[in-house]
Amino acid sequence: MDSMPLLDQTLRELLTAFSSSDPTPGGGSASALASAVGASLLMMVAGMPKTRTGSDAERAALGGAITRLTGLRQQLSEAIDADTAAYDQVVAAYRLPKASPEERQARSSAIQRALRTATDVPLGVMRVSATTLDEAAAVAAHGSRAASSDVGVAAGLLRAGGVGAGLNVEINLPAVKDATYADAVRAETRALSERIDRAAAAVDAALRASEAAPPAKP
Repeated sequence: MDSMPLLDQTLRELLTAFSSSDPTPGGGSASALASAVGASLLMMVAGMPKTRTGSDAERAALGGAITRLTGLRQQLSEAIDADTAAYDQVVAAYRLPKASPEERQARSSAIQRALRTATDVPLGVMRVSATTLDEAAAVAAHGSRAASSDVGVAAGLLRAGGVGAGLNVEINLPAVKDATYADAVRAETRALSERIDRAAAAVDAALRASEAAPPAKP
């Protein structure tokens, strides 16, 4: 992986990094990136001069959404590099020496710590993606009707990011020895997947309702 943080690379450099034969950046970073772009699109729509009806209440609701989305996008952006770093830690742990019993014990402990980090990062992306999708429903309801497709794209990206992050959680769990932790993560992953699906459906419903409503007065 390039020594420069992924977040600081140009788009062309980032795409090249994803397409290289190196294992990182991989699906976890891509999931975080997808959700971060989704959050950015929502911020764009929420910041547009026009709202759905032009009311002060809608402008206030969208202003609040922007504030929350700013923090959510920051978390997702940070996860782009955090996921890659977590995977690299797992690889480094597996490469530790294992000639003596002490080395094997140290290596096993390092692997388990690294696996938990590599699980916690995408789990966090799932959580933040779900919360951001909740904000998407409000933006869909109050944002400019002309930007409804942007909200739809944002919701699709956030759902893809959440589902992708879930796949990265699931692939790590079989190697985690702490059964209590693994069971708790599996339960939360299932709950988050259901929440993401519900939130995406709510965004779609809000967009449909907005399209069916009479146009705002000029």
